[in-house]
Amino acid sequence: MALNRNIYDTSLFGAPGRIVEPDNPFQAMMDRFDVAAGILGLDDGTYRYLCTPAHVHITSVPVQMDDGRLEVFEGVRVIHNTTSGPSKGGIRYAPDVTLDEVKALAAWMTWKCAVVDVPFGGAKGGIRCDVAAMSLGEVERMTRRYTANLIDVFGPDRDIPAPDMNTNAQTMAWILDTYSMHARKTEYAVVTGKPVGLGGSVGRREATGRGVMTCALRAMKRRDMTPEGSTVAVQGFGNVGSVAAELLAQKGCTVVAVSDREGGIYNPGGIDLADLLRYAAENGNLITGYPHADAVTNAELLTLDVDVLVPAAKEEQITIRNASQIKARIVVEGANGPTTTTADAILHDNGTLVIPDILANAGGVTVSYFEWVQNRMGYFWTPEMVDERLDRIMTDAFDRVMAVADARDITPRIAAYVLAIEKVNLSLKLRGIYA
Repeated sequence: MALNRNIYDTSLFGAPGRIVEPDNPFQAMMDRFDVAAGILGLDDGTYRYLCTPAHVHITSVPVQMDDGRLEVFEGVRVIHNTTSGPSKGGIRYAPDVTLDEVKALAAWMTWKCAVVDVPFGGAKGGIRCDVAAMSLGEVERMTRRYTANLIDVFGPDRDIPAPDMNTNAQTMAWILDTYSMHARKTEYAVVTGKPVGLGGSVGRREATGRGVMTCALRAMKRRDMTPEGSTVAVQGFGNVGSVAAELLAQKGCTVVAVSDREGGIYNPGGIDLADLLRYAAENGNLITGYPHADAVTNAELLTLDVDVLVPAAKEEQITIRNASQIKARIVVEGANGPTTTTADAILHDNGTLVIPDILANAGGVTVSYFEWVQNRMGYFWTPEMVDERLDRIMTDAFDRVMAVADARDITPRIAAYVLAIEKVNLSLKLRGIYA
């Protein structure tokens, strides 16, 4: 099979070649997929099956705005794979949502679920809009119409949405209600990330950040580091970054820098996260201007001299332009796709241990699975049960990925892809192709 290896490489992945930065997230995903597929020796048909989305739904979402005018938004839902179970993935609202981005995120969800051995396939959705310029009523009407348009796509045994960028528990409640009205029954399991009072699971909001924390601690142990005395910088102080920072601090790490969309703050002696969270709550959830730290840019935060770096903001933050300046011994990817393929090679050559996104941030989909299970059972778990089961699954997944990396002498990222693709391919072989 002739794979699409039009990229990098150094000795990192086995064969030399030219270094060209991918120009979109889907290509970045395919770059890693291609390397893992080559290692596994996938035949051409299986290769095409596993990298091609099963369904792509593009829908027009008309909304009556508060001022009476009709606005038409474009919505998309990509179902990447359902070989291992119903598809699972978030819905994001952003003005720069693209089909390639959603396709990449859907594929990442497939591999993420496989890495942590959750019986879901991957999906992702989005609407191109600017929710900051919309009223709550406009966002609700847009959400409900998007749901109604995809009523035959969503379902607890078909495709299960969750929150993502600029969507939250309230958004999921609107989807739940709209779907239930059409189904003529309340169907809690159609979405995850719901309010706890509406069938949501305790621990879901903190799950992704908790998974990042678990992976960071395992990575420190692998590098013979201890939390006490280890410094941490977190890019992105949203749900994932703030929780990861808080939990790592509780474990003894010194969090010296954090940032949000407006910029960051840095205190080499450590930041009092409880005090910072109070400050943010009083200042529109922004941390800029915090009086007990110096200002840094998001770009500067990435290159600080710290032990652990957690990029938990957006895609393509560590690139060929700044990878050589990364000083952290460990990078734990809280965001999806924060490191480009070319940056991967540079970090590897510099001895940086990168814990990849499809492992590090899989805590969210793991507890989403817990929520789905609880909804189907009609019985809900305690916070201690959720945390213990999440920690166990993330620890086991980390250890499996590292075992593959060690056995095959490859990076943890490629090991995670190898592990995930091998699992989905096994499911495909057992099920066969319906014709």
